[in-house]
Amino acid sequence: MSIISATKPDQSATSLTLLTTDEYASWCEQNPQYQSWLAANRYEGKGLQLLPGSDGSLQALFVANDFNDVFVCGDLSAQLPASDYLLANERSRQEQFNIALGWGLGGYRFTRYKANDKPQAQLLLGDEALVDEVNRFINATALVRDLINTPAQDMMPQDLAATAAQLVEEFGGQLNEVIGDDLLDLNYPMIHAVGRASEHAPRLIDLRWGKADAPKVTLVGKGICFDTGGLNLKPGNFMRQMKKDMGGSAHALGLARLIMASGLNVQLRVLVPAAENAVAGNAFRPGDVLPTRKGLTVEIDNTDAEGRLVLCDALAEAVDDAPEIIIDFATLTGACRVALGTELPGFFSNDRQVAFDLMAAGESVSDPVWQLPLHKPYADMMKSDIADLVNSAASPFGGAITAALYLQEFVGESPWVHFDIMAWNNRKLPGRPLGGEAMGMRAVYEYLQRRYG
Repeated sequence: MSIISATKPDQSATSLTLLTTDEYASWCEQNPQYQSWLAANRYEGKGLQLLPGSDGSLQALFVANDFNDVFVCGDLSAQLPASDYLLANERSRQEQFNIALGWGLGGYRFTRYKANDKPQAQLLLGDEALVDEVNRFINATALVRDLINTPAQDMMPQDLAATAAQLVEEFGGQLNEVIGDDLLDLNYPMIHAVGRASEHAPRLIDLRWGKADAPKVTLVGKGICFDTGGLNLKPGNFMRQMKKDMGGSAHALGLARLIMASGLNVQLRVLVPAAENAVAGNAFRPGDVLPTRKGLTVEIDNTDAEGRLVLCDALAEAVDDAPEIIIDFATLTGACRVALGTELPGFFSNDRQVAFDLMAAGESVSDPVWQLPLHKPYADMMKSDIADLVNSAASPFGGAITAALYLQEFVGESPWVHFDIMAWNNRKLPGRPLGGEAMGMRAVYEYLQRRYG
């Protein structure tokens, strides 16, 4: 944790001055004692600079264009010497929130397999309510990152279920699981088909939380704990990071944590269809025709298009509950990454107002998301001669759209948002280390908070 509260008035800390570029010149005029030091260090009024205090103590100065971006201070916890830091100048509450959140997100470490006891710079804030709010976001993001970063050996369907159980233990609610062959008995045939070749039994994880009279919000997260591609086996370089193929479920659980910890007035349901797409004698095959919970039949064109198969059963279940909105997260297609790159999550929605509000919410919290079209003519690509649908279009073009159109068959007119996300940082950016990443989670929370807060 990289955010703590300055609750003790006598607590000593290193002074940290945070200025915008517009404020820097005036600050220099008011603090002439630093001019020779800044000149000697060739400081140009941008970024971090350590300063000597009059009593020999250390001080710190950081200048940025503004503090409206969460990630402006994302590297400070790593750049500054390990110490406690206290803001020396006034910044608005929203700016303090952004500063503290970026600081905390940048201080994330994944230490399950490799210890890292190196001390970190700590930010002290006097507003305990603000500290609590910031830490809710940091903890939710850390949960998403931890789940994705964990290798498949320790992150199988039962481990995702254990995470859901921990949330229920901490915040209340109810948890139900449908496991193994019970999926067939209770009509979740696609989840069973995708996961039956693994020694780790597939399951549908079903978490409920909130007041019975609150608006219903349902989150669905793709939980493919490892994806070999099935019989359409992936090449080794494409399989290397497939521990992250449960990134959608990590997002659903992380967002659930944020909603529950914040006490948002919703009746929350989280559905995670969890399975390993493995290879064995009983694996489903290209050319098979499989039933779905909704009753539609699907011809399997490619066993590596398995995420939409487990999702379609979970989405059909979500619709039965008649929520006000269904939001699913999935590491579904490489096509979305080709269209938008790896750092901008794309989404689809059958509700224009929801889509507009969601993009506005994302921009306001430095978590941009981008709407892609549910272009109906492409639905023809999903037709089968012997079944209601195929699971993968023959054309390589518009793959994110055809995947979303497939999923839309299972939500009908229910208000729905589908996120096609990378869930992984390929490069290190301020506040965003390499590895698993929450993408669009804060945008969705901001949207829900505006709608139901």
